[in-house]
Amino acid sequence: MSGLLASAPVQMSRVDLVTAMAASSGWTKAGADRALRAFLASVRTSLKRGQPVTLVGFGTFSVTRRKPWKGKNPRTGQPMHVAGGRTPRFKPSKELKRAVR
Repeated sequence: MSGLLASAPVQMSRVDLVTAMAASSGWTKAGADRALRAFLASVRTSLKRGQPVTLVGFGTFSVTRRKPWKGKNPRTGQPMHVAGGRTPRFKPSKELKRAVR
C-alpha cells in the first residue's frame, strides 16, 4: 500500500491561488485578490438569483433543488423528516475534464 500513494496531493489555498493569479497576470497580489473576490461575489449573487454561471472551457455553476426526504437521527435511530433546499452544483466542461486526465 505504501507504494500506491507516495505523497498526498497538496491542496491549493486561496492565498496560493491569488499568488498564482498575480504571477501569471502581472498584477499585484492585492489586485489579484480584489479580482478573485469580485468574481466569487458575482458568482454567488447569480446563484442566489437562480441564474447559472457558465465559463466556456471551464464549466457551469448552477443551483439545484433537493426534495425533502425521510432520514434517521444518527444518535437515536428515530425516523425524522429532513427538509429539502437549494444546493450549488458545478459541472466541469469537456475541456476541463480532458485537461485533468
